[in-house]
Amino acid sequence: MSFLQIGIRPPAVSWGVLLQDAQNIRSLSQSPWLLIPGLFVIATVLSFNFLGDGLRDAADPYKQ
Repeated sequence: MSFLQIGIRPPAVSWGVLLQDAQNIRSLSQSPWLLIPGLFVIATVLSFNFLGDGLRDAADPYKQ
């Protein structure tokens, strides 16, 4: 929500605030480590996706 400027404001730190800062190309050229929260968001989304796929496969073992 803070990525959309609805949640936490910039003095506080969250993934959304860090990703919002990473949208500025000038900011990225001076500090490229701002992309690290994006990697954590991608890893989290992929892990939930793989968990959901595993649960779906476990719930329907006869599906070919």
